[in-house]
Amino acid sequence: MNNQGAGPERVFITGASSGLGAALAAQYAAQGATLGLLARRSEMLDQLIASLPNPERHRAYAVDVRDHAAIAAAAQAFLAHAGGIDVVIANAGISVGTLTEFAEDIPVFEAVIATNVVATAATFAPFIPAMKAQMKTQNRPARLVGIGSVAGIRGLPGAEAYSASKAAVISYCESLRLEMKPYGIRVVTICPGYIDTPMTQVNPYPMPFLMAPEKFAAKAARTIAAGSSYKVIPWQMGVVAKVLRMLPNPLYDLAFAKAPHKPRKAA
Repeated sequence: MNNQGAGPERVFITGASSGLGAALAAQYAAQGATLGLLARRSEMLDQLIASLPNPERHRAYAVDVRDHAAIAAAAQAFLAHAGGIDVVIANAGISVGTLTEFAEDIPVFEAVIATNVVATAATFAPFIPAMKAQMKTQNRPARLVGIGSVAGIRGLPGAEAYSASKAAVISYCESLRLEMKPYGIRVVTICPGYIDTPMTQVNPYPMPFLMAPEKFAAKAARTIAAGSSYKVIPWQMGVVAKVLRMLPNPLYDLAFAKAPHKPRKAA
């Protein structure tokens, strides 16, 4: 992102200890950014920071994103450390199979919604006042980035919670984009397809257009810098998503009624 000579970016990422979050951290650290990295696993965060360029510049926050007060405290600590904020990426998420017919899956459903949807808003909220102030005093570009999924385009069998949560993230970010536009704050929605991370490695089915996390992170960073409102990565999955969205329900049902399911956590 071009900050008009304002210096290295200040980037805050949730779900940063592995997978997409760790890849995004490495991408931004290589660009000279100052990072705030939040995840539950403190040891993995510390190991990640030690592996990055300029480790003394970055900060780790061992926080569960369902603890909204702890997210707010981490946000304030990072703002004080970095002197402001340029990019916030609400990346933390749970991907797990759920079946509504099983009562034991309902708490899992609640955890998925709390982590994937509510925590996205809780991550953005404490940074928005700082972003508004920066736009007034510095005219410094700012980005709020929500991580959706191709699975949010149409509901997938066996993934009621995950599909519902990612559809909610897409719609939420669209609403937020309109709310933030008068302040010059860009809201970017990125929908990954299949990225080779621990989250997808448990899938017992073929994953078309599987992408390495490092390649995803590079493309995501360019999308964020451009301030694009919506992007599917890789682009091939974007084409697939558009086709699926246009399919009439009877054809979609016929094509996906027997699709393989992601393993259930409660099973």
